[in-house]
Amino acid sequence: MFDARLLTGVGVMAAVSEAGNFARAAEVLGLTPSGVSRAIARLEARVGVRLFDRSPRQVSLTEEGRRFHSQVIPLLTGLEEAAAEVSGAASSVRGRLRVSVDPWFARTVLAPKLQQFLARHPQLSLDLSTSNYREEMMTGIDVAVRFGPPDMSSFIVRKLLETQVVTVAAPSYLKRYGEPRSPHDLAHHEALLFRDPQSGLPFPWEFQRQGERMELKISSRLMLDDPSVAISACVAGQGIFQSLSIGLAPFLARGELVPILTDWSDEHYPLYAYHPSRHLPPAKVRAFLAFVEEVAKAAM
Repeated sequence: MFDARLLTGVGVMAAVSEAGNFARAAEVLGLTPSGVSRAIARLEARVGVRLFDRSPRQVSLTEEGRRFHSQVIPLLTGLEEAAAEVSGAASSVRGRLRVSVDPWFARTVLAPKLQQFLARHPQLSLDLSTSNYREEMMTGIDVAVRFGPPDMSSFIVRKLLETQVVTVAAPSYLKRYGEPRSPHDLAHHEALLFRDPQSGLPFPWEFQRQGERMELKISSRLMLDDPSVAISACVAGQGIFQSLSIGLAPFLARGELVPILTDWSDEHYPLYAYHPSRHLPPAKVRAFLAFVEEVAKAAM
């Protein structure tokens, strides 16, 4: 027999996970903190595992809690959408949209256009976070946008675009050290490496030309985990950087960066959107994805 208290507990769990502690979740739900605590305790007793690690200031999902959360939140969202559809709200772009976006894409492409998106949808509020990490991207999030090959998961995955991979340097750097004429010349240059947030290792430098592919192991004294910082260092003449071309147009137009090894720039890198598995995503998610594709194509 279905236990309605289980559904209530799942809703409270979602609120606590998003708010970060019982007190803030209680404010959102219109309950007392002790009422929230009791609901979580009942849910933990029902499922037989501890869902949250508790501290005086914050609570966080345990490993079992994260697994349970990822499985039940799409079901909870489906119930919310079913109720919205009955009331006629499923086709309107309204409410609060929680998105997690790759930092480089968010800063260079999306952020300058957010006012335009919100002006189109005056009944919508946007909660945007930036992160490179895959494992946290769908915790309390309606839609996530990440570069790189798609994860095999229960999420719906939608390819938004492919952007060229380019190698760039500042004119000041090239004036001091000269311009490399082939990828092999990079062994004699300073490089800026970007760390893969998943593996902790630097991304390999790959070069492609008319079907020919070359991957080089580049050494460097400087490795970074934020492409915006890497571009700033590159503009300052610190070294050569291999970057996604999307978002670079202003730096190239101002002459702050110069593309090099252009005949070895056939590699492309994908951008994907992720949202919880369901037959029909809500109107606010569909509107956001359409807008992301629109502004991304304009920035290419």
